[in-house]
Amino acid sequence: MLLSELAQKELIQVEDGIRYGYLADTDLIFNGKTGDIVGFEIRKKFGRFSFRNRQEKSEEFIPWNEIVLIGEHRILFGKTVSMDELDEFD
Repeated sequence: MLLSELAQKELIQVEDGIRYGYLADTDLIFNGKTGDIVGFEIRKKFGRFSFRNRQEKSEEFIPWNEIVLIGEHRILFGKTVSMDELDEFD
């Protein structure tokens, strides 16, 4: 699978069915020492039709170990965690 194909997949939380947008709208977080993928930072936007392309600080991310399934059109995951908890995944 190409990275461009993976980026077009929609992120959906399994328990609540909440849609988090597309993988392309996240930032990849990885461990700089080991090169392991830690997870995906979810970017929050101020508004859909904002004149400025501003983004506020992200508050949560999807840990790699929470990915349940990578399907044809969607990526299903268990839960998100707050960015404050990121240090325990490094």
